[in-house]
Amino acid sequence: MPREAAGMLDEGLKVLLAPLLIWQGRRVRRLALRLPEAVGAREGEAGRGELCLRLLIVGDSSAAGVGAATQDEALAGRLAQALAARLQGRVQWRLLARSGDLCADALRQLRETELEPADVMVTALGVNDTVGQVPVRRWLAQLQALHQLAVARAGVRYTLHSAVPPMHAFALLPQPLRVWLGLRALRLNRALSRQLAGHTARGLQSLPAPLHQVAAARRLMAPDGFHPNPEGYALWAEVLAERIAQEWPRIAAVPPGTQITLRSR
Repeated sequence: MPREAAGMLDEGLKVLLAPLLIWQGRRVRRLALRLPEAVGAREGEAGRGELCLRLLIVGDSSAAGVGAATQDEALAGRLAQALAARLQGRVQWRLLARSGDLCADALRQLRETELEPADVMVTALGVNDTVGQVPVRRWLAQLQALHQLAVARAGVRYTLHSAVPPMHAFALLPQPLRVWLGLRALRLNRALSRQLAGHTARGLQSLPAPLHQVAAARRLMAPDGFHPNPEGYALWAEVLAERIAQEWPRIAAVPPGTQITLRSR
């Protein structure tokens, strides 16, 4: 769908269905199953041998591992393990994530937290911004500021933004709320893709294809219908690890804090 048409449909649905969307949103928040964040350390190491990569993960409840029992089964642990296997070395990782965080909250947390050096930052943000109707330009500016802050404070050489999840496939959400939030998520992803095209030390990685299909996504979602289960986290981590491993030779070749150009995809 062309981005202009998606934007018009998004706003049209909002105007026409505002009372229903508001009622559905409040009902979902009231009745939704609330799962805890995954337990376990928020930093650690994966793999053996020489240290090959230092990883910083910043995000919301999905980054915090809601839907998995432990961090080893959640995004951070799975991603560190997958990277260690691909790079054949040791990966140090740290997680900064809280349920309910918008991009602005993550930026504030990154600013207020004492950071260790990191080579790569992965972000998992956007669902709460989508639900909260954060303007696209503000969200893009906050993500850019997040990257710049990570470069300045931790020496990050590359930031990989995980795309906003395909909310049209979230089983928890009733229609038409589901399609409306799906359109808003699509707008954020398309805008970020345009911003990152052809330059920078930042990239955008779409989520695995099964998570975009309602029937397949049900198998990969936690009981709340809103977060991945351990199988979903493993699949998500694999696509992120593959992307980082592909780019790593060029990332590793430049000094920390240097802006580099990577091909967009």
